[in-house]
Amino acid sequence: MTATLLAGCLVLATSCGADAAAGQGAASSGPATSVVATPVTTTPTTGPKGPEPVKPTGETINTRKVRWTKAKPLANGRKIALTWWSGVAPCTVLGRVKVKETPKQVTITLYEGTSPKAKNVSCIMIAIEKTTTVTLKSPLGKRKLVDGAKP
Repeated sequence: MTATLLAGCLVLATSCGADAAAGQGAASSGPATSVVATPVTTTPTTGPKGPEPVKPTGETINTRKVRWTKAKPLANGRKIALTWWSGVAPCTVLGRVKVKETPKQVTITLYEGTSPKAKNVSCIMIAIEKTTTVTLKSPLGKRKLVDGAKP
């Protein structure tokens, strides 16, 4: 049964290719058409060396809060490396980072938007993992780290 199924698939695949090839050389009264299969990926991407490091650009259009997915203390808690999923620049850039420190917690909010330089630019819809590092006024210590974009 497997051999019959395989043979049927092979006949079908070769006959489809033969019809398309035969139609290319023959004169036709209708317009020529072709179908190109484009692979679609829904998997977010991370660069070959990990998340793409970015710095705040200053100003953005349509600015919004963005949730970060990871926070890693560095330099004895004086710095925090944040990681999040984003879009491609200049369509999606890190505009600014707001840090609010209290004795009990540190709230960090990322703000993204479109670069003002992105006029007449086509934007592809793909997720990219990005990272930025924030310096605190005092070490994190035992303070709770909070994402300011979470409700």
